[in-house]
Amino acid sequence: MTPLLVVAGALVGAPLRLLVTRLAARGGRDPAGGTLTVNVAGSALLGLVLGAAATPPAVVALVGTGFCGTLTTFSTFGGDVVRMVEQRRLARGLAYVLATVVLGVGAAALGYVAAPG
Repeated sequence: MTPLLVVAGALVGAPLRLLVTRLAARGGRDPAGGTLTVNVAGSALLGLVLGAAATPPAVVALVGTGFCGTLTTFSTFGGDVVRMVEQRRLARGLAYVLATVVLGVGAAALGYVAAPG
């Protein structure tokens, strides 16, 4: 049952990530903004799920592992950073790394603390 819950969550998380990234890239803008958005939002939601006192394992599998696991993306984040370095946009790349880490961890911590129970 657990693998099916993970797949069900992934069926929503992965297309949503693609949609947000494509919307962020409209008009020739950098898609890294979309990656940052989904990573921070997914971190906050995962913090809420894991911080809730009585979260059933099925919800952790569906929302935490399936949805948040495919909504957020470390590989695209890494690819964004490499692309920025290759384009000699080092200051932007560093700012992007710092923003992702600080906002992602901060959002997860806030979600965890704000969770009921």
